[in-house]
Amino acid sequence: MLSVAAAAFAHGAEGLDTRRSGYEFMSAETRAMQDDDLLNPAMLWVLDGEALWRQKAGTNQSACADCHGDAAGSMKGVAARYPAWDDRARRPINLQQRINACRVSRQGAEPFADESREVLALLAYVGRQSRGMPIEIAVDARVEPFLKSGRELFFRRQGQLNLACTQCHDEYSGKKLAGIPIPQAHPTGYPIYRLEWQSVGSLQRRLRNCMNGIRAQPYAYGAPEFVDLELYLLWRARGMKVETPAVRP
Repeated sequence: MLSVAAAAFAHGAEGLDTRRSGYEFMSAETRAMQDDDLLNPAMLWVLDGEALWRQKAGTNQSACADCHGDAAGSMKGVAARYPAWDDRARRPINLQQRINACRVSRQGAEPFADESREVLALLAYVGRQSRGMPIEIAVDARVEPFLKSGRELFFRRQGQLNLACTQCHDEYSGKKLAGIPIPQAHPTGYPIYRLEWQSVGSLQRRLRNCMNGIRAQPYAYGAPEFVDLELYLLWRARGMKVETPAVRP
């Protein structure tokens, strides 16, 4: 069922891939900001992330670089594979959860807070190492139930407005809501810099915004429901190129 649903969305009558990155819905000015690292405000977070990569922390006084070396090599392709199965959690986890697991178990440090400058900086820095690479979400028998859960959430009507993700992002993509184009919900560039936020934010922050918009109770950051939905959204975007860090209105 999942493969059929994805194929129906991704391919038109002539078998062509009709998926479009949110980048393609943006104005020329916003695209230019993303394309030029000297203009992209998210690069400030990337630079902070590079510093954090080398910074020793925790009771073990170790840095990410002590285990992983040069991020340009060791982190290449990593962001393109998350969310991914984790044996300890017995479920898929997202990249932020992986970073925080390493902080606790390897560095002996406290996990970064959700949406903190530090975690967004490391996410942007690690994500940038995969820029231009295709998204490759691995699905096996362990992951499939969580993928199905994420798909169910995408199609479930919620909130006082009784809307589902699919109604905006499949049925009305390309149209405008409050003057802003509605994309197809392919999260190719997170964490992103949103002009509305004047800051970098995670995919879960954006999902919470959407849930607030339909007057539904948002899940907590890191909730299994959000990770499952992330998994499904990235699976729908498989084969599309990583844009991190992207810029959006």
